Amino acid sequence: MAVSQAFLDMIHESLAPLGALSARRMFGGASLYCDGILFALVDDDVLYLKADASSKARFESEGLGPFTYEGQTGPVAMSYWRAPERLYDEPDEFLDFAREAISVAVKAKSVKSKSAKSKSAGKSSRAKPPEPTAKARPARKPARNR
Repeated sequence: MAVSQAFLDMIHESLAPLGALSARRMFGGASLYCDGILFALVDDDVLYLKADASSKARFESEGLGPFTYEGQTGPVAMSYWRAPERLYDEPDEFLDFAREAISVAVKAKSVKSKSAKSKSAGKSSRAKPPEPTAKARPARKPARNR
């Protein structure tokens, strides 16, 4: 489950025309970002690109599957699909696949942020009960005996 620096360097060099690329190592693998957008994962020197319902057909047509990990109740498939190895020898198509992954990631991020905003807006629009105010009572004067 290791990721070699040589593999990350090769990916970085191949995808450099896309923008500012960075990698963050995590859980023995790495996540790849372009201009701050997470668009790919690397595990065991295998690249997985972000895909959605429409773009995953490209991967399926080549017999490739999604990144999976072992969850508590069994395998969990993520929305990152194995990149065809032939792309490493086809730089223009490699860039095309990566651009599509970045586009999918941007869309997913905007949908997620809109969803979070609407949830927080829904919470703030609910009528709140008035906060209790503590009224200061005037100090009582002791009763005088007359």
